[in-house]
Amino acid sequence: MKYKVLLTGNNKMVINEFFTYMDFSFECVSTSERYDDIINHIKYVQPDVLVYCLYGESPDDLKRFVNVEDKIAEERIPIVIVGDAEECEQFVHIAPGMKVTIFRRPISTQKLEEGIVKLLKEKGPETRGKRSVTVTESTLKTEDVMRVAEELLAQIAKEEEKEKKLREEAARKKHILVVDDDSSVLKLLKGYLVERYDVATAISGKIALKFLETKKTDMVILDYEMPVDNGAAVLSKIRENPATRNIPVVFLTGVTDRNKIMEVLSMKPKGYLAKPIDMEKLSSTIKGVLG
Repeated sequence: MKYKVLLTGNNKMVINEFFTYMDFSFECVSTSERYDDIINHIKYVQPDVLVYCLYGESPDDLKRFVNVEDKIAEERIPIVIVGDAEECEQFVHIAPGMKVTIFRRPISTQKLEEGIVKLLKEKGPETRGKRSVTVTESTLKTEDVMRVAEELLAQIAKEEEKEKKLREEAARKKHILVVDDDSSVLKLLKGYLVERYDVATAISGKIALKFLETKKTDMVILDYEMPVDNGAAVLSKIRENPATRNIPVVFLTGVTDRNKIMEVLSMKPKGYLAKPIDMEKLSSTIKGVLG
């Protein structure tokens, strides 16, 4: 027999473990921390247990969760709290009278599963029996049931789309825009980086800014000494634009004068690479910026 588990909270990793590793014991459904979402899921999913997976919730978040206690108590649904020692202590402090079972992390998936199953077995069949009567005697209108079902399906589709985008983001190569007025430097850097990164090049600051008007990049490697729009001017324009201001920029320069170097660093780039280029230093700088 599988128990129905309703999962909520910020700890997506723990929630994912329920779906991935505990499917032998549990039929899992996740919901947001919004009061209305939790109440609707309790009403229509009829869970055997509500599991709150804590991860960085604010006191206000926890207070909002406490508001569902009356509904949960009415349905005789046990509440399980999963969090580290500090998170659990914060929860108990905010809801001292709330009857919950606490599992403190770190805890293995197996121990957590066994603990919840044991809790539900000790609880006995009274909860499931009560809720089954509630379902049988329900006078809900068909359109209400369909509306909630559509909302739940829409939420599931949204979560799946989000996970798909995260997978695609992780799979794609990071993009780097290299800007230098020396075509030999552009060719050298693109040839070195192209196996690991998606690389675009621009031979002037004007072309680089035009590129950024319509395309996205994860990082800019920018020559400091260029005619017309030098690196300082290009970086200023990048930071003035809300769409590009957060793009990390690393300066590339042959400047050796101390005062000039201080001028370069005063603009607070994410990194500074000297010419001739040390490829190991280039690789470590990019990894430090892009991870």
